[in-house]
Amino acid sequence: MQGNKQIMLISLFALLLRWCVTYHSYSGEGKPPLFGDYEAQRHWQEITFNLPVENWYINTTDNDLQYWGLDYPPLTAYHSFILGYVADKINFSYISLYESRGFSSESHKYFMRLSVLLADILVYLPAIIYFACTNQISNAETKETNIFGFDRKDIVILIMLIYPGLILIDHGHFQYNCISLGLFIGAVATMLRNSFIFGSFLFVAALNYKQMELYHALPIFLYILGKHLSLRKEFSLSNIGMLLCISFIVIFTFIIMWLPYIKNLETFASVMIRLFPVARGIFEDKVANVWCAINILYKLRNTFTNIQLAKICLVITTVAILPSCINIYLHPEKEKFIISLINCALSFFLFSFQVHEKSILLVAIPVLLHFQNDPFPCFWFLIISHFSMLPLFMKDNLYSAYWITLIFFILITLWVYPDILNYNKLLANKTPKPNVQKRIKTKLLRNNKSKSVFTRMKKDVIYYYKNNFIIVLKYDLLLNMLFYSSIIGIIMLSIVSGFLEPPKKYPDLFPLLVSVYSCGHFIVFYVYFNYKQLCV
Repeated sequence: MQGNKQIMLISLFALLLRWCVTYHSYSGEGKPPLFGDYEAQRHWQEITFNLPVENWYINTTDNDLQYWGLDYPPLTAYHSFILGYVADKINFSYISLYESRGFSSESHKYFMRLSVLLADILVYLPAIIYFACTNQISNAETKETNIFGFDRKDIVILIMLIYPGLILIDHGHFQYNCISLGLFIGAVATMLRNSFIFGSFLFVAALNYKQMELYHALPIFLYILGKHLSLRKEFSLSNIGMLLCISFIVIFTFIIMWLPYIKNLETFASVMIRLFPVARGIFEDKVANVWCAINILYKLRNTFTNIQLAKICLVITTVAILPSCINIYLHPEKEKFIISLINCALSFFLFSFQVHEKSILLVAIPVLLHFQNDPFPCFWFLIISHFSMLPLFMKDNLYSAYWITLIFFILITLWVYPDILNYNKLLANKTPKPNVQKRIKTKLLRNNKSKSVFTRMKKDVIYYYKNNFIIVLKYDLLLNMLFYSSIIGIIMLSIVSGFLEPPKKYPDLFPLLVSVYSCGHFIVFYVYFNYKQLCV
């Protein structure tokens, strides 16, 4: 009962934080003629409520695709239809065809803000709590460091719910990422409990809400395949039967959601073109990935066509995700599964075609799921991911909200994880997992150590683990210097971006500096998390 009260307290606190953000500006506020993502979401409600389902993705007199045409999968469209139905009951002028374009009022703003908050309450919040409550989060390392007596499970929920990047994008900028990401978290949580059929259904739902969930698709597919049809396991009819059931639920769910669009090949093609707009180019705004960084010195679009760039991105992204994908298939372990989700999503963000700043959320969420196992690098990554979206937040007049939520996240994390910057203390009581102990044993025997090592107390194995396997422990001072230097760089670039005018000759100088600085960090994190999955 006490644990339920603490979870309720944390949830209410997280919702209050979200509601405070809603009082800030949103994407495109007062900026005609296209306004921004707020208007895009409203317009989709207008289109889906007033037009036949077959015309939602097709350019017609009533549906000008140049004015925020639908470019997300059918589940987003169905969600927009439901919201449009509710909006019509409240005030038909919210979604009146043609006449409602650019509509803005205090009552409508409350309606839209509440719709995101409700999605958070119904999807994202329960998924976080379910993940934390069902996936064996140990309380052994918890210390009495807070007046509320939170245990480790409560702390994990708190950290995941106050991550500032998602809060500002959904409740500030204005989107519904909490739905697709909540479904994704639910899918991961259920799969970690070996409930692959329901987990597959949830992930297909997430993928049909936002196509960017493809970032997570390969690790999930290979994890399921590795669990049931691994080269290292004997053939089993029960495993084949499970794979057939999973395949059926995936295909059936896709058919149901896509039913209005698979009846006609031309309609289906129109939807696919909207979902994967190659014509937009390799990137639009300044994004913290490799192609945007390269483009500063070498103008890619002056040399290659969009099709050629798409092929290059496909090849490089495939190479980048291959080690992680092969490893998770051969070693379908739970912790490796979450790290593989990080590695594949980060590979897509760094190297794939048509990446948006907001796509870093697809990396940040698996990092949050991994936070309890590796707090320091995850903490560092989450700070950088939030910072990487600074140009977008500034465009939406969310500069003050960016600072407040970032400082708040850092202070709360340092409060509940007081030793997060002291790696020796973090791992002082950490016992290696059985598979790690096995690898330690093998390594010791190769070094001609006596077998009697393993008749001693467990602390001998722990000692070896801490002093030989995790090399980073030997470099506390260096890592602290790197971390603090990184944070100083974030502070300086954030202040410069907010208070100084860029040179007239280089109007995009500050967004580019933010992007390149963040990209450099993400490349280092890509190497680190791949090392964690493949070598530890």
